[in-house]
Amino acid sequence: MTAPDGDASPSAPAIEGRGLVKTFGPIRAVDGVDIALRPGRIYGLLGPNGSGKTTLIRLLVGLARPSAGEARLLGHRVPSREMLARVGYMTQADGIYPELSVWENVRFFAGLYGSFDRTRLVETLRVVDLADRLGTPALQLSGGMRRRLSLACALVHRPPILVLDEPTVGIDPALRVQFWRHFRALAAAGATLLVTSHVMDEADRCDELLFILAGRIFARGTSAELRQRAGSENLEEAFLRFSGDGGDVAQPIVSRGGAA
Repeated sequence: MTAPDGDASPSAPAIEGRGLVKTFGPIRAVDGVDIALRPGRIYGLLGPNGSGKTTLIRLLVGLARPSAGEARLLGHRVPSREMLARVGYMTQADGIYPELSVWENVRFFAGLYGSFDRTRLVETLRVVDLADRLGTPALQLSGGMRRRLSLACALVHRPPILVLDEPTVGIDPALRVQFWRHFRALAAAGATLLVTSHVMDEADRCDELLFILAGRIFARGTSAELRQRAGSENLEEAFLRFSGDGGDVAQPIVSRGGAA
């Protein structure tokens, strides 16, 4: 696995949020989030639908402006045109052009970032198991295949920061394992991955987890740490206990890597 383009000091945060707030009228979708995520790790942002996951990551990558606070990528404040080429962002909705073929989609997105290496494009399509579908229009792909193509378009320029919003929805179990193997290789090469999910059984694949609810990160640590602190055998129960829905009062947790 080749290293991602770009670099970050191992001691400096690759992704950082300081006092992030995002309001929509009376709704505080993100409510005072402080995080600092070091490079070379996979972080899982876990919470139910409507908890603020997508809004938070849009703030972190500079696709939305905060109502208060600031976000930084590799030390640069966002929004920043300079940082766009150093981030791969896979949205919940399929970010592809349905009228273009598989090959045309990845070539288009690679070209946006100045990457025209055919070998790299083919390698990326092999990772998502679409190398035999180069000429197939995206609109003729199944839902799972479109998700895979969306991931390829986010990966193709080998960004040092990769943000994936529920990337394995609709993916079969065997390919999900392959995806996570690739994510692990990217992190080992120095990339920083932030993966959102509301499926707790994928959390053990992450180096560190952040629990979010009502726009606030209220618990942070490894899967084992969170289960131990909650006194539970599974993460779903731990989440409920930390959030206060399991009969206990939620308490903010600070784990290694910065304040939650």
